[in-house]
Amino acid sequence: MFALGFTAAQSDIDAAGSALAQIRDRGELICGVDTGLAGFAVQDAGSGVWTGFEIDLCHAYAAAFLGDAERVRFVPLTTADRLEAVVEGRIDILLRNTSWTFSRDAALPVHFAGTYYFDGQGFLAPADLGVTSARELDGARICVQPETTTALNLEDYGAAYQVSFETVLVETPAAGLSAYLQGACEAFTSDVSALAGLRAGLEDPDSHVILPDIISKEPLGPVTASADADFAKAVEWVLYALIAAEEFGVTAASAAEAAETARSPQVRRLLGAEGAEGEAIGLDADFAVRAIEARGNYGEIFNRNLGDDSPLGLSRGLNAQWTQGGLLYAPPFR
Repeated sequence: MFALGFTAAQSDIDAAGSALAQIRDRGELICGVDTGLAGFAVQDAGSGVWTGFEIDLCHAYAAAFLGDAERVRFVPLTTADRLEAVVEGRIDILLRNTSWTFSRDAALPVHFAGTYYFDGQGFLAPADLGVTSARELDGARICVQPETTTALNLEDYGAAYQVSFETVLVETPAAGLSAYLQGACEAFTSDVSALAGLRAGLEDPDSHVILPDIISKEPLGPVTASADADFAKAVEWVLYALIAAEEFGVTAASAAEAAETARSPQVRRLLGAEGAEGEAIGLDADFAVRAIEARGNYGEIFNRNLGDDSPLGLSRGLNAQWTQGGLLYAPPFR
């Protein structure tokens, strides 16, 4: 265990949560991810290397928990088996565009550890179809993934606006895009971020439009098994550390120095300079510094994978910091 760079005191911290102890004994963090979604989780066919927003989050967690951002294993999961994998303990954290909903939170033995992306459901359609709203798709075939909030939202939308759809069920976003391009459906519905990623990868993106209708709220967050409340708290506060780091201007390049020189009490508490407050949730004093150094603060991770520095070019929108008119907000580190 101590080969990972922790002191003997770490063994006492491990007692706070069995999941953390198991991860440290294993020496590897197992993250459930998408089978392939541009911007969020993509595996290079040649090298096998994974990249994406949710991939970077997993690396940050590994850095916080194990002291090494590379001690990760990615398990590709479909929408049908993603939550089952959490419940059965086949993965430690689910980082796979999964919406936090009442039914999932109340009925399943899982815990949603915050929100890392505020999304909404939309529609991708051919530009030459000439529609400007999903309400004009009455009677159309819509590709949608089964057993998802997406499918349920489509039903709700149809009922609310008295339009009917013929659903064409597809197992993965890639399968949905393929069916859509082959003409099996007139439109493909999914989270807008997913549709943007799929559209960006098309040979002629301008031949396809994302309709302006946003028909749902989709707060995407990390999911853990609810049996270990301490581990769920640790997952939550690592995410908050990345969000707070952006708010305070702490970057991957500056985190270590800021831990030594920062005068702001908030920044000093975030970076562990005021004592090992992280021990209350099974983490040491430097967990936030390691998480930030792994792949950057929230803004750095967003821009690289989804924002201006990525092929998707998504605006921050609701995912901007609360100080910039968005919903991104970390509780105080105090």
